[in-house]
Amino acid sequence: MDVGVIGSGMMGQNHVRVYSELREVDSVVIYDVNADQAKKVASIHNADIAHTYEELFHRVDAVSLCVPTPFHYDVAMKVINAGIHMLIEKPICLSSGEGKKLAEQITEDLVIGVGHIERFNPIVAEIAQMISNPLYIEFKRHNPTSSRVTGSSVVEDLMIHDIDIILHSLGCSQVSVQAKGDDDIAAALCTHSQTLIYLSASRKASKKIRMVHIEQEDMTIQGDFMTQEIYVYRKPGQYTVERDRYIQENIVEKVLVSKQEPLRTELSTFLHSVKTGKKFPITPYEAIENLELCEQIKGMF
Repeated sequence: MDVGVIGSGMMGQNHVRVYSELREVDSVVIYDVNADQAKKVASIHNADIAHTYEELFHRVDAVSLCVPTPFHYDVAMKVINAGIHMLIEKPICLSSGEGKKLAEQITEDLVIGVGHIERFNPIVAEIAQMISNPLYIEFKRHNPTSSRVTGSSVVEDLMIHDIDIILHSLGCSQVSVQAKGDDDIAAALCTHSQTLIYLSASRKASKKIRMVHIEQEDMTIQGDFMTQEIYVYRKPGQYTVERDRYIQENIVEKVLVSKQEPLRTELSTFLHSVKTGKKFPITPYEAIENLELCEQIKGMF
C-alpha cells in the first residue's frame, strides 16, 4: 500500500518514520507547503515527496493529515473530495462545528479516522477491563514548554487525550463539568453518576507526567502512560502502630502489560481498516464528542 503524510512537523515526522517501518507499506510520500522541510524528512526515512496535493493524491491509497489544527478542515476537505482514505491527527478540527461540517461530507466508501493515540496505549484496555465501579478517577497530563506549534489550547492539545479515554474507554459517556484554566494550564472536575473525575493538563511543567489514578472500594489502580506500567494496591485489613507511627500494609500487584508503541498500533489499525473497509476504532463522531467536551471546559475559563 502506498501512503502519504501531509505535514512534516513533529507528528508528521513520526508518522513517516512508523509508516516506513511497516511491512504493509510499499512507499511513503510526503507533502508539505515547506518543501525544504519535506525534503529533509524524506531523506532521513527514505521517503518520496510530492510537490502538489494533486500529485500526492495520484500516488497514494491513504494519507495521514498532520498539519496544525487551524488547517485541518480545509486540508481534510481536499482529501475527502479526492476520495482518499484519511487518518486525521487529533483534534479533528479547530471546533466541533467544523468537525460536524466535515463529517457530513464523508461518504460511506471512505475510511476516515481520528488519531487519538492514547486509545492505543496498552494500559487503557487493561484498566478498562479491571474497573467495575470507580469512586474517583484522576488524570494528569503535564508537559514542559514546547516549541511545537499546534494552534490549540492545552485542553485540545493535551487534556483531550484523557477526555477520549473517559468518554469512550471507561464508559463515562455523560459527565457534568466544572473547570478553570487558560491556554496553557487547565483543570476540570467532572462527575459521572457517583464517580468523581479530575483532569489536569499543563504546558508549563518542569516534569513530563502522564498518569491515571483510580480508586474503587476493593483496590486502587495507578497507571503510567509513558512507561506503560500498571500497579494495583489492595487493602489486606492489617494495621499496626509502631513507635507512635501509623502503619498500613498494602498488597501491591504489578500488572503484566504487553508494551508496544501506540502510534505503530494506531497506524497499523488504520491501514487494516483501509484494506478491509472496516471503520477505524475512533470515528469522526467520537472525535467531535471529545471536542464538544473540550469546548465546554474552555467555556468555563
